[in-house]
Formats: sequence, C-alpha cells, structure tokens
Amino acid sequence: MINTSSKLLVIFIVLFLLFVKSVGVKSAPYEASAQKDNAEEFVLFIVDFSNSMSEKLHGTSKINMVLDTMQEIIPKLPEEKRVGLRVYGHKGGFVLPNAACKASSLIVPMTKNSGPAIQSALFNLKPTGWTPITYSLKQAVNSDFAGVTGKKRIILLSDGGENCDESPCDYVMELTKTRQDIFIDVIAFNIYDTEANNQLKCTALVTNGKFYSANTSAELLHSLQSSFGARKEVQGKVILH
Repeated sequence: MINTSSKLLVIFIVLFLLFVKSVGVKSAPYEASAQKDNAEEFVLFIVDFSNSMSEKLHGTSKINMVLDTMQEIIPKLPEEKRVGLRVYGHKGGFVLPNAACKASSLIVPMTKNSGPAIQSALFNLKPTGWTPITYSLKQAVNSDFAGVTGKKRIILLSDGGENCDESPCDYVMELTKTRQDIFIDVIAFNIYDTEANNQLKCTALVTNGKFYSANTSAELLHSLQSSFGARKEVQGKVILH
C-alpha cells in the first residue's frame, strides 16, 4: 500500500512531466515563427498596364496616380529588401488577342537596391492591352520564384478582373494544394465590378494575403504602404458577397 508521502511524490512527478510537455509543445511553434521572421523575403510587384489604366480618375489618369504613389514609396524601401517588378497589359493592344493575353514581362528581377530600376521602368511603359492576371501569376510562381527559398510575396495591383485565362481565384485554389509558401496581396484599384472584386479578394485571402480596395490617391498610398510593410503570416477566410 502506498503511503501519503509516496502518493504526493507521484502526483508531483506527473504534474512536472505534464508541465515540461506543455512547455515543449508551445516552444516549437515559437521557434518556427522566429525562423520565419528571420527568413529573407522576396517581393514581386505586379502592375496592371492594361488599356483601362489610362482612364481618368479624379482629374488624372489612373496610371499616373500609381506612378506618383510609387515615387513616394520606393525611395523609402529598405535597401536589403529584394523587390522585383512584373507588368502586364503593356503590349498587344486589342487587335492581337493572343499576344495581348501573353503580355506579361519581368522587367526588374528581385534584387536588393532595385528601387531606381523599378521607378525608371514604370515611367517607360504605357497602358495598352488586356488583363492577363492569371498568366502573370503563373509566370511569377513558375519562373520568377524558381529557386527562391526565402519568403515569397506578390503585390498585385489591378484595376480590373481577368479577361484572358481562368479566374485567378481558381488558379490559386489549385496552387495552394501543393504550395503554401507564396502570399499574394491584392490592391483592387477603382474596381466596382462585383465579380472582378470577388475574384481578386479570393486570390488574396486563399493565399493568406491581404486584400485592399483603393479609389483615391490617399487610399492607394495607404494600401501600398501597408502591403510593402505588413507581416503576412495570418489566416484569412474567403468571404464572397
């Protein structure tokens, strides 16, 4: 028969082991999180240069609003941040649909101190063609991020929905079945079409990214600042209205 002292000793040992186990379980995610925070981040900025970006908004073209905002943001980016630029809709026009739907180019690779190159490239392009969002995302995932082992984030700025390929929402739903290392922030710029907004909102939230809606220069600035500076390891639910 076990005496009282022995019983107390057993209880103490059990409680101690449970405590150690609980500490161990909690410490693993913390260590993983710390490793993630210290990982190098690669950011690919994808900008819409489709024909609709030449339309006026509040007295100036939408593309000029983007360029003015980027002039304010890019010089403030940390020098160690690896940022690249891909654009779509910058060629092809409406008379060459096949070319227009493949009009997506990596203009500036993701490197450190890429700000001046990005600014120069943006000012040398003109809104021209269509909106191959999904094709651009596929190129980013399969080509631009090939061999990249750090954090991978896309900041997509568009003033409309997909008009060439499958919905970007459908694409990322398939993508996340095998890839959870790419986060997509989406800035819906002056979009009032419900279906287009839902496509883009889904594209962001399915990948644990952020969705922003901007209709003024101030909102555009806030969206870009938040996206370039915000942490992305958050959970999101897809809520389509």
